[in-house]
Amino acid sequence: MKHLLSTADLGRDDAIRILDIAEDMADVSLREVKKLPTLRGITVVNLFFEDSTRTRISFEAAAKRLSADVINFAAKGSSVSKGESLKDTAQTLAAMGADGIVIRHPASGAPRVLAESGWVDAGVVNAGDGTHEHPTQALLDAFTMRRRLHARADGTSASRGKDLDGVEVVIVGDVLHSRVARSNVWLLRTLGARVTFVAPPTLLPVGVGAFDARVFYDFDEALRSVHPDVVMMLRIQQERMHEAFFPNGREYARSWGLSAERFRRLPESTLVMHPGPMNRGLEISDEAADSPQSTVLEQVTNGVAVRMAVLYLTLAADRGDAS
Repeated sequence: MKHLLSTADLGRDDAIRILDIAEDMADVSLREVKKLPTLRGITVVNLFFEDSTRTRISFEAAAKRLSADVINFAAKGSSVSKGESLKDTAQTLAAMGADGIVIRHPASGAPRVLAESGWVDAGVVNAGDGTHEHPTQALLDAFTMRRRLHARADGTSASRGKDLDGVEVVIVGDVLHSRVARSNVWLLRTLGARVTFVAPPTLLPVGVGAFDARVFYDFDEALRSVHPDVVMMLRIQQERMHEAFFPNGREYARSWGLSAERFRRLPESTLVMHPGPMNRGLEISDEAADSPQSTVLEQVTNGVAVRMAVLYLTLAADRGDAS
């Protein structure tokens, strides 16, 4: 796997392979020395044209646990802010000997342009491009679902080799601006899950039917009809909103937030997910976010293992075994 640009590019076997390797990477965190020599001598550049402390740190931790050399490149205060193009920046990184580039960019499609342009010979990993995709977030979400839903009675995981066939996932909120929602729906469908979107009409993309997901405008009706195994709340991306998409925060929370009352009506087996950062009281109540059903902190932990697997597969899979 030379690049990871989109979950739509992954077949079922490819996706399961990533998730299974992530299981091996997760085992590394249980060791006394939480490090592998897999990417020794490899240089990974975190090229972030948008702020994202959580994702950048997760990729940095993943690369360092694989013994890679890591360079963090932020657009603010750099030559990019002075007008340097993506092409010039990429060629500069190539001249520095970058083997892998993890890119987050406000323009949808920028990672694919970088990967297919010939400007660099590095492996490219999409860490979020505009409102298009965020493939490693979807992979860590699927990894978390697999681990929870295929847990044995003794608490250990039996998820290796498993897909998510028949799992009901309800994704709620700002689907229009959410690259997490797009990456998730494609990956979850590939893994056999059934996906339902819940949002006000103003926060659904034009042509939402192309996603092969059921659509509800009423959250309570969706919960009654679907009986979800997973409820994934999305962050309201106010930084991407330049007009009114809903009346006010109180109205949004009442109609589309996972309130304490709505949460109490969920079966105890239903997982509650959120890609973070959370707007508590708007998208999700404290009771839901802090409950044993919540996987929010697990998602952060699992993100490192999944990103280790992706970096291994894009930069070192032909070198030998990951363990």
